[in-house]
Formats: sequence, C-alpha cells, structure tokens
Amino acid sequence: MESTERGSPDPAQQLMIHPQLTPDFLDSSLEWRRFFAEIWGTFLLVLVAAGGGVVGAMSNGRVTLAMMVVAPGLMVMAIIYFMGPVSGAHLNPAVTLAFAVRRNFPWKRVPGYIVGQLIGGICAAGFLRAMFGTIGALGATLPGSGVTSGKALAMEVVLTAALVNTILGTASGARNIGTNGAIAVGGYIALAGLWSAPVSGASMNPVRSFAPDLVRGDFSTTWIYIVGPVAGALIGVAFEWILKGKPTAAGKIAAEGTLGVEAAGHDS
Repeated sequence: MESTERGSPDPAQQLMIHPQLTPDFLDSSLEWRRFFAEIWGTFLLVLVAAGGGVVGAMSNGRVTLAMMVVAPGLMVMAIIYFMGPVSGAHLNPAVTLAFAVRRNFPWKRVPGYIVGQLIGGICAAGFLRAMFGTIGALGATLPGSGVTSGKALAMEVVLTAALVNTILGTASGARNIGTNGAIAVGGYIALAGLWSAPVSGASMNPVRSFAPDLVRGDFSTTWIYIVGPVAGALIGVAFEWILKGKPTAAGKIAAEGTLGVEAAGHDS
C-alpha cells in the first residue's frame, strides 16, 4: 500500500497493469508451445534468409541482393506479429543470450530456446537442399570478395550489437511483440543487410549461418558467424545498461517465471 500511496506501483501491481508480461509466457506447462514457436519461427526466417540466395542463383539473378536482404526483415516483422506473444520471437541464440544476460529471461530456459532455433534452422536448410540442391552455396553467409575474416567478424559484431540495442529497446520483458518491436526489428534487419551484406552477409544470427553450413558440409567460415553475433550481443547488452540502466523490477519478475509472480502477489 505504501508504494501505491506514493504513486509508484509495486512489482506485483506493475504486472497487473501490464498483463502482457505474465500469463502464458510464464506458465511452465506451456513451454512446449514456446519451443514449437521458436522452431517454426526460425524455420521461416532461415527459409527466407537462405532461400533468397538459393532462388537468386537458380533464377539467374531474378532475386536481387536488395530483395534477399529485405525479405528476412519482412519475415521477422511478420513473425513478431503472429507469434511474439507466444515465445517472444527470439529466433536467434544471440537474442536469447542477450535477454538472459539482461536478466529479462531465466537461464534455465535458454538451452531449450537454442535447441528449438537449431532444429528450425537445420530443417529449413534441409528443405532448401531437398528442393534445390546446394546451388548458391545453400544461401550461406560468407565474407564478401576481398573481405578478410577479421573485417567480416568486426562487421558482424557491430551489426549484432545494434540489433540487440534495437530489440532490447522495443521489447516487452523478453518478448518482441507489437507494432514497435515488429517495425523496429524488421526494419533494422533490412537496413543492415542493404548496406553491409556485401561485406559479411549481415547474418547477425548464429543459427542462420550454421544451418546452411552444416547441411552443405562446409565450416570454413562458420566461426565468424558464431563469435561475431555472440560478442555483439554482449556488447549490445552493455550499451543498453549504459543507456537505460539496470532492468526494472517488473522485468526481473518476468524472468523469474510463475513462482516469482505468485511470490510477489503473496508478499504484497
């Protein structure tokens, strides 16, 4: 009551005021639904992201570079709208890691999300290979012509740091939801690709790069697209702390799960 009288709701009241933080996303019995959502969402993302290169090669350039880099942004935008409230539409191990480091997402749920993302990405790459073979390097992300591994790595670090800032700045707890998140995140992915794809491929997502490499059996540059996004995600979280400070009480409770919510309710 004391915090209410001062005009600042306590954490339990904040969750009541912002119900989007609570019910299904914190219900442990529905983790299977979130697992499926991450599989399906990542499948669609990798299908479009890698598929652009495959279809572009197959059609002798009818899918241009601009089309290839804008399509994943539009796909992410659509995914955030239709499944963001379910799993948060992470679709990317670097994003899941960022939410966990930011303390908006419990570490115990991180492995399940990453496994789901890997399954979805590998299935998408497998689908593309079954349909078209390994044409177009199966849509793999590769350093551009004349671009060293170091330069490609630096580009992936910077691009992912900015992506994580965009996501953390528009997300609700550990979820990409609503118009703000969809337009900002989808728009950023398209923008990053439009100017930097010739340098590093603008992956920003370890699964998006690992899946085609696994299915085509070439890991010569895979490390760039694992190390770069992971390092970029950590830098992005650090920048977010500088810009906005530590997570709010409501954000921390959202990461604790149903028991945390119940405890907050009882304590009030």
